Amino acid sequence: MEVFLNGQFLAEGRAVVPVRDRGFMYGDGLFETMRVFNGKPFRMAQHLERMVRGADFLKIPLPYTPRQLQQFAEELIAKNQMPDAVLRVTLTRGPGARGYSPKSDGAPTVTMTLHEAPPLDPKLPPQWSLVRSSFRIPASDPLSSFKTLNKLGAIMARAEAEAQGADEALLTNTNGEVAETAGANLFWIYHDKICTTPTGRGVLPGITRAVVLEICQVLGLPTNKRVIKPEALRNAEGIFLTQSVLGIVTISLLDGEPVPPSPLVDKIHAAYCEMLARE
Repeated sequence: MEVFLNGQFLAEGRAVVPVRDRGFMYGDGLFETMRVFNGKPFRMAQHLERMVRGADFLKIPLPYTPRQLQQFAEELIAKNQMPDAVLRVTLTRGPGARGYSPKSDGAPTVTMTLHEAPPLDPKLPPQWSLVRSSFRIPASDPLSSFKTLNKLGAIMARAEAEAQGADEALLTNTNGEVAETAGANLFWIYHDKICTTPTGRGVLPGITRAVVLEICQVLGLPTNKRVIKPEALRNAEGIFLTQSVLGIVTISLLDGEPVPPSPLVDKIHAAYCEMLARE
C-alpha cells in the first residue's frame, strides 16, 4: 500500500511524521474522509472546500491547492489500484515546540491514505442501533463547523454505545437538544417531512447531509431544519444517519426500542447510490 505524504508517494511503512508534529501532540489539524467509487472520490470538491475554510479558521497554511490535492488523490488511487475505497486527507500544523502556542517551526503536514470500503447495497441500507450518550457537545462551538483532529469526545461516546451493545451514540448539545451522532449527521421523519438539526447547534455541516438535502429537493420530499429534544424522537416515523463512508444508515433501534421502518429512507438511499455511481 502506498500513501501520500508531503508531496511524495511512499510505501506505508516508510511514511513517518515527526514525533513533535502538532497533529500527533495536540490534535492540531483537520481531516476529511470520502468514499471513492469507480476511481473517483465522491464530492471531493465539497470536502476540500470545508478543509480550506477550516484551515483558514485555524490559520494553517494549506501547502497545496484543492486542484493539486485532487490530482494527488487520483494518482494515489491509480497507484494502489483501489477504484472502490475510502480516502482520508489529513492536514496538521506540522512540527512545533511543546506547548499550546500555535507557533510552528516547520511546514504543515499533509497526508492521504486509502482504506478498504464496506460494500453498499442499493436496495438495502445498513441498519444500526442507536443509544443516547452521556457525553454532550457545545451548542455554539465554532469548531463544530470543521472536521478537526480532536475526536476524543466522539471516541468516548462510541465506546459507551458499544459497551451497551449498540452501534452508534446519539449526542445532545449543552442545551439538551439532539445534535448528531459520534460519527454521522442525524435525520428523522415526522409527518412525511425529512427533518434534521440546523447547523450552529454543535452540528457538523456534513457533505452527505447536504447531498441528502439535494436529493430530497429532486424527489420533491419536504425538509425541515428544526431543533428537537431526544424524547421527541420517539414520535419519529423513521430515523436515519448520513456519513461519507456508508452514505445512508437506517436506525432500527433507539435506546433499545424499535424504530419504525420508512419507505422514504429506502427511496433516499437508492437515489444516493445512483448519484454515487453517476458522479
